[in-house]
Amino acid sequence: MMIAYLDHHPHQQYGLVSAGESTSDETILCAIDVDDAGDVSVASRDFGGGVFSRPARFLRPSTADDVARALHLAGRSAGLTVAARGNGHCVGGQAMAAGGIVLDMRGLGPQMSLALDGAAVDVPGGVLWSEVLEWTVSNKGMAPPSWTDYLGLTVGGTLSNGGVSGQCFRYGPQVANVVEMEVVTPDGMRRLCSPSSNSDLFFAVLGGLGQFGIITRARLPLLAAPKMVRWRRVVYTDFEIFAGDAESLVTQADSSTLDYVEGFVFVNDVSDPVSGWNSVPILPDSAFDPSEFLADSSGPVLYCLELALYYDDRAADHVDEREEETLRRLRYMKGAEFSADVGYVEFLSRVAKVEAKARAGGTWETPHPWLNLFISAGDIVDFDRHVFQCILRRGIGGPMLVYPMRRSGWDDRMSVALPRSEVFYLVALLRFIAPGPGEAGEAAKAAEEQNRQILRHCRSKGYDFKVYIPRYDNEADWAAHFGGGWGSFVQRKRRYDPMAVLAPGQNIFSRARPPALAVAPATESIAPPPATVDDRDD
Repeated sequence: MMIAYLDHHPHQQYGLVSAGESTSDETILCAIDVDDAGDVSVASRDFGGGVFSRPARFLRPSTADDVARALHLAGRSAGLTVAARGNGHCVGGQAMAAGGIVLDMRGLGPQMSLALDGAAVDVPGGVLWSEVLEWTVSNKGMAPPSWTDYLGLTVGGTLSNGGVSGQCFRYGPQVANVVEMEVVTPDGMRRLCSPSSNSDLFFAVLGGLGQFGIITRARLPLLAAPKMVRWRRVVYTDFEIFAGDAESLVTQADSSTLDYVEGFVFVNDVSDPVSGWNSVPILPDSAFDPSEFLADSSGPVLYCLELALYYDDRAADHVDEREEETLRRLRYMKGAEFSADVGYVEFLSRVAKVEAKARAGGTWETPHPWLNLFISAGDIVDFDRHVFQCILRRGIGGPMLVYPMRRSGWDDRMSVALPRSEVFYLVALLRFIAPGPGEAGEAAKAAEEQNRQILRHCRSKGYDFKVYIPRYDNEADWAAHFGGGWGSFVQRKRRYDPMAVLAPGQNIFSRARPPALAVAPATESIAPPPATVDDRDD
């Protein structure tokens, strides 16, 4: 069940009480212009395919004022909620609003534009990262420094969670690469926020799971975009050696030598086309025979370290020397190495090929019971021993990512919950369920149970870990997730969304009834205050 929301009784630590019920929501819904309404069934399902929740309206706002009006109306209702939906890539119903309003952010304007100083780009919250890449590189020869592996996600969506990839160790996550945002708060106001203006709202929204406002515009810093990427993969049989090399690369003083560090686990089976040896070569025509360099004593899973160097001119940028110096320090299995030189845009867009193949094979439409974790470097070897080598030794039908990043690249003022250690790992179990009559549902249930088994193991062993892109069902789990930051999270909710209108699919707070319900007739034109607010911090 959902957590009931905030009362204002001072004697309660968090003031959590049940909200009342009302039948007047339909009056508000009738007052909403539905000329740009979409099929609500689209907003009833997400990429995860395991949660179904039908909204009352699925609207397509084209401006921030449209978003503000929807929030203003919902706030005047007895119990309507509002969720912002980007590209529908959530896996746990986080962007759903049962019986409420879902906003399709993809059509939000205005178009992308360069900031006045030329060092940043202004983008709508519903634009895809792939669109940001294409526009900035094609028009300006520049690009944001931090990315996600999959670019079919919206800017507002990743900034509401974190946004991580192999560039994190050098440039920080996407939430650490924002200059300014326009956020529509549940009172129907458009607010400009940055580290120096409305800073509490700015940091609350970053990683805030959509709980404090809807991002309608973001200003992203830009760097000169390189033309080429030296892309290298090397294989390890021993996880401790793999982890030691990976951590040395992301923590060394001259880490600027590399631009990207990731890693993944794969099954020691050349016949497994998804999770086995065949997933390692970069180029599709790379032929190899693992028996030539793989000892019989190798375990059930192996490890691949993935590296990238950006450059413009191979000779002038000394990319060969830089790569040689990096590889010289690493203790990977000699012979099990793969390399390619590809364009910068091609490298960042590499997962698009995986998507195309999954769509063609039908696995894009099946359930995706994914699990993403942040795990302390101090616990990752034990995690490998019990989870990768035992629970997941036969693979998961998709990628198993594991790579380190640094906590110092994040800002503690953000809402994101992180492990305590300076170095922690992303573990991403990206399952794809094979299509089949009557089989996908059972396979998804088995995968979900395996995810629960992994979480039980992490808790029982006392790991320093957090679920990334979380969803829990009770207050105790949410409080444990945020730890010492839970009180601040609740206080921010009280400050910015006291009626708990926003993001009900996260299952954190319950919608509260307004103290005095005053619903306008269906024929009345209701509009929020039109001004954009830039109230400076004291």
